Amino acid sequence: MTTELKLIPSGSQTVGPYFRIGLQHLIDCVPVPEEESPELITIRGQVLDRDGTPVNDAMLEFWAPATEGKEAMGKDDQAPYPAGFRRAATDANGTFSITIRRPVSIALGDETMQAPHFLVLVFARGLLRHLISRVYITDGPSNVSDPILRQISPERRGTLIAQQDGPGTFRWNVRLQGQDETVFFAW
Repeated sequence: MTTELKLIPSGSQTVGPYFRIGLQHLIDCVPVPEEESPELITIRGQVLDRDGTPVNDAMLEFWAPATEGKEAMGKDDQAPYPAGFRRAATDANGTFSITIRRPVSIALGDETMQAPHFLVLVFARGLLRHLISRVYITDGPSNVSDPILRQISPERRGTLIAQQDGPGTFRWNVRLQGQDETVFFAW
């Protein structure tokens, strides 16, 4: 007597799309402020797979130190979560958009200053763990001397830099694999 073994992936072998269900209330649904402020910027983009197909059920978390004079983990006056934090989900076209305070320079452990940037966590179906990346703003004057950007080959740096897409608006796409794959960091 032979028994046929059938292998079925379990929930511990992949992430999503179920991960969004319990976090929906934390997705950034804050409308864009009516008043323009030099402190606030909008980052828009798409999450794309290896073939350039939009990923319609990804979620991104953006983390940055608060601006000067603000408590780093204090409440943002526009949202129920800490200042310098936003969570965005992709829509049917794989697009996301957040409005967040412009990041500030921060020091590494040796007091070397890093260019203003956001730490970005990417959650998507098929990932065993979230991916970690960064996004720098194209007009950041200290990008040239940033110690992390300098370690990345010049042809790949562009995957970490959001490009100006209008006043106070920047475009940054996340490509999970393939040509022009976003730089991801090990942890």
